[in-house]
Amino acid sequence: MFRRKKDKTPIVTEKTNKIAVGLDIGTTKVAVCVGQRNKEGKIELLGSGEHLSLGVQRGQVINIVKTVEAINHAIKQANISAGVAIDTVVAGIAGQHINSFHAEGEIKRRDADTEVSKEDVKMLIEDMFKISVKPGVQIIDAIPQEFFVDNYNDLKDPIGVLGTQLGSIFNIITGNSQHIKNIARCIQKCNLKMEGLVLEPIASAEVVLDEREKESGVALVDIGGGTTDIAVFYNGILRHSAVIPIGGDVITDDIKTVFKGIIKENAEAIKLKYGSCIADKSKPDHIISVPGIKGRPPINIQQIQLAEVIAARVNEIIERIMVEIRNSDYAKKLGCGLVLTGGGALLNAIKEFTEFKTGLSVRIGNPEEKIIHKQDSKINNPIYSTALGLMVMGVEKEEEDIIKTYEENENSKTTDSTETERKRKTIRSTTKYGTWDKVKALIDTLLDDVDEKEEEDDDDDFDN
Repeated sequence: MFRRKKDKTPIVTEKTNKIAVGLDIGTTKVAVCVGQRNKEGKIELLGSGEHLSLGVQRGQVINIVKTVEAINHAIKQANISAGVAIDTVVAGIAGQHINSFHAEGEIKRRDADTEVSKEDVKMLIEDMFKISVKPGVQIIDAIPQEFFVDNYNDLKDPIGVLGTQLGSIFNIITGNSQHIKNIARCIQKCNLKMEGLVLEPIASAEVVLDEREKESGVALVDIGGGTTDIAVFYNGILRHSAVIPIGGDVITDDIKTVFKGIIKENAEAIKLKYGSCIADKSKPDHIISVPGIKGRPPINIQQIQLAEVIAARVNEIIERIMVEIRNSDYAKKLGCGLVLTGGGALLNAIKEFTEFKTGLSVRIGNPEEKIIHKQDSKINNPIYSTALGLMVMGVEKEEEDIIKTYEENENSKTTDSTETERKRKTIRSTTKYGTWDKVKALIDTLLDDVDEKEEEDDDDDFDN
């Protein structure tokens, strides 16, 4: 799928040779991360690229031309940085159009005398894509909560259990078909293929959260430029997800509005350099001087006033976060509290402010623990959590495909003991990546509809 320059290594045989690319099309930037798993078993960042995003509003692609331009610039940087030719990406999706709901699904197995298999689970998951949703809405993921097999309930892993009826309650995640189509169209226009489309907080969780946190109960809060994404985990499973249509850009706009005469670029700069979520941490006599426009006198701002503006908006964001967490019914089960990531997590004193407002433990989520990066130290930053998470998921999906191909070629030559162990390990990958091929097929259908419409328009123009 990817070609390392002057590399003659066979495409299969060693999973450490597979390369994956994460593409985060954000409100403020487009970020690309390229990586692979090295011989020590760690996922290594090979290179990255980014570019200013001007075609996205609140997580949704609005201007395809500007977004394509930004993606192309970021991909070109990543090509040079990593020394690879990129033709396939794993993309993220977010925005206010994202919704989730719970639905129950079940299938009847033909042979009750055989154990539930990975294929049975995959069939159950794929069936959930057939449920009825509103017009203009597309299912992008179906995440099992607990399974049941006949009278056995609350099963985390049904593989290997005997029974006829296999079912689960699912967390169904949907998005607006047009917004999904816009993302796919941008990627297509960049001459790239989309390997997967992943809800962005799920991707961020891959590199920010510890499995023990997911087990104990934790809410990941990704504060981006245009949106704040929330993912609630308990017992290792994603229980609830939500998107709040405000992020760090709104704080910047507030600064620009309150302190008149400041351009957005300078408002963003003083927010990060001098701003704080807690006014008491600011010096009352500290004056920030911001350059005026076209020879006008500088604008002088008290640091404590800046903090008050920031705190007011952050307080609103936190209140809306807590509304979503309470709606999830897991507010009292978050043993590990909140983990903040994204650009908004860089705000001074946001950890302490959030702890005070919520009464929960809070930490800032950096991706450095799971990623090795020899050349790109700037990537060790909450801003890149989503792109890195998408990259990691791409690496793992490649490995799953290689293992699947190998097993098919070997024609199941494993012993009973190794087969049992293999089955035990497959449930996580099946529930995690089992929908990717289904989503890809649905997106291909959406793009085919666009292509047919464009051909019809071209024919009409020719006839006229």
